[in-house]
Amino acid sequence: MNNAASNNPASQPKSAPSSAAESKQIILKEIGVKWDKFSEQDLAALKTKDDLVGQIVAKYSLDKAQAQRDVDALMKGRSF
Repeated sequence: MNNAASNNPASQPKSAPSSAAESKQIILKEIGVKWDKFSEQDLAALKTKDDLVGQIVAKYSLDKAQAQRDVDALMKGRSF
């Protein structure tokens, strides 16, 4: 009977925020791998793709258009 409780739809919304948090952590890890000049603090401060583009331009002296293309390729339609 304990298995029936675990299948309760009421328990599913609790997992949704965890999934979003896990998704964000995966994205931040991918960013850290691709752009290794980002500190943990830099990564934690990122809230939007525009933030990321701006930081890449500043840290890597890239053209904004190139940074935007790189971010779009990495994010593949995902968001923070």
